[in-house]
Amino acid sequence: MDGTPSLIHLCVESAAKGLLLRDDYLLPQVFDLPSELFDSLLPRLQPLALQKLFDGLHKYRPYGHEDDDYDGSLGTGSKRKRNENFNLAWKSLFQLRWPDLVGEMKVDDWQQTYWELHLQNCLDEAAEKAVLPSFNGRIGHITISDAILKCIGFDGQAHSYLLQLDQHCWQFGLYVRSLRLQNVFCVGETRDLLRSCRLESLNFSWIRSKEQVDALCELIKQHHDTLRSLKFNHCKLTSSLIDSICGSLHMPRLQSHRIRSFSITASIFLDNPKASFPVGFLSFIVSGRYLDSLNLCDMRLDWNHGKVLFSSLLEAASDVAVLDLSDNNQISGWLSNFDVASLNSGKCLQSLRVLNLRGNNLRKEDIYDLSQAMIYMPTLQKLDLSDNPIGDDGIRYLIPLLIKASEGVTPLDELNLGNCDLSSCGVVEFLKNLISSKVPLKALCISDNSLGSQIAPTLAEFLSTTIEILDFGGVGLGPSGFDELLRITSASPKLTVVKIDMSKNRGGLQSAKFLSKLIEVAPCLVNVNAAYNLMPPESLAVIHSALKDVRGNLKLLNLAGNNWEEKTANSALLDLQYGEHPLVVFDGMAGLDAPYDDDP
Repeated sequence: MDGTPSLIHLCVESAAKGLLLRDDYLLPQVFDLPSELFDSLLPRLQPLALQKLFDGLHKYRPYGHEDDDYDGSLGTGSKRKRNENFNLAWKSLFQLRWPDLVGEMKVDDWQQTYWELHLQNCLDEAAEKAVLPSFNGRIGHITISDAILKCIGFDGQAHSYLLQLDQHCWQFGLYVRSLRLQNVFCVGETRDLLRSCRLESLNFSWIRSKEQVDALCELIKQHHDTLRSLKFNHCKLTSSLIDSICGSLHMPRLQSHRIRSFSITASIFLDNPKASFPVGFLSFIVSGRYLDSLNLCDMRLDWNHGKVLFSSLLEAASDVAVLDLSDNNQISGWLSNFDVASLNSGKCLQSLRVLNLRGNNLRKEDIYDLSQAMIYMPTLQKLDLSDNPIGDDGIRYLIPLLIKASEGVTPLDELNLGNCDLSSCGVVEFLKNLISSKVPLKALCISDNSLGSQIAPTLAEFLSTTIEILDFGGVGLGPSGFDELLRITSASPKLTVVKIDMSKNRGGLQSAKFLSKLIEVAPCLVNVNAAYNLMPPESLAVIHSALKDVRGNLKLLNLAGNNWEEKTANSALLDLQYGEHPLVVFDGMAGLDAPYDDDP
């Protein structure tokens, strides 16, 4: 009879269920199975059973041999193959539980990743209960919900020891390297809960009081040997409290620390807007021999804070590679009055690769000062100046520096000029200089500048360079601009562009025609955002024809918010897949009366 399970299948299923029991009587027999049966068992196991099997590897000597590298049927490579099979089983379990995350992650050890995210889910769930005014007790005694327990194959009778949060922390903490902790976990109890972890990264949110900081500092000290990254979000701290945190980071008997990445975002740690930086914080910056990334984003810093910080970085012993000062909109003027000698001697400038100055209210004068400082940044690769009113004069100061990139003097190859009050004349001049000088720019953003269709001929010419990522969303191309792009691109050789954002340009049917031609002439194209372009329903046939004939490497096409109803969009495009995911997304589809681009 078709579909009747074989005896072997029934035995494997029985073993899979038996391994969920807390009693280990079945483990020796499982390890005595022939390798093909052992390997077929792994994908059928629940997380708790798979963990039990993994824990028994060394205790029971797999396949009955003392040498872990030897297997009668597989030879000396059996240990590696066995580990690979375990890793694949953990990846399958991860994908089953968090299907939307697996495609975004580059992971070598899926077992470690699985239990780390599991414990994070447990902590997040416990925080929701602990924050309630009615809560009164130990956080570790909070009961884990049935929904989470079911995901790991929980059996109430066999796994009664896993009912509470503290039991999950002690059982799976060994696999945890990175955690996000809300302020409710800044209590003395947390140090005991996380004692088995080997924390490399901690992310704290909503820290407010001295008691919370004291507990936080104890946790930091507990993980001195492994902790390398520290982040604070939405925190309000006094100068003395930030000094306490920075003091706890210093290694015992040393005046330095091992933190590589330090981040404070959307937070305040100044006693008043005019207060200077705390002494302990500046000492932390200067003594950070291993400090690689510094993020002080949205902290209401002004130009004087910027000057003090920059002076401290010039004196620092570290090789800072990433500096993010974005969304500090009073910092304009912070780079003025630095002498050449101090800039030339700044070790951090020599190593800086990424500089984010988005939303700093910078003007053309600031860009001039920046261009002078950038001479002493020989390794700078990525510069973000978006959301600053620098205007056309501002970007003209950047042209000589970009030309130096074409001469191999600097590797700058990613530039963001979105929403910088640029005009079509200024951008045309800028792009023509890049084209004529053959600047090897890989990524450029000019989005949300009012450029109009006049930019189209130069933009089409720029598309024929070595550019890989181009964002010209919301620049006002309109149908005539896309017509010009289509005309010039049709005569172009193969393009190198990999990712393109052409959204919010009101291109109508012409934007769909350009998109179809782009798919044809850009074989490396992976990601396209064509959302909110007022495409009419007939655009679907144009796009589908291009995708059907030449899809290339395209993984994602965003057509959200265009001029069609859901029933119209429910076309053959929805059947196109990239792997297990849809190739075309219509999320946020809007009717004819929905606002587009800059509509009120």
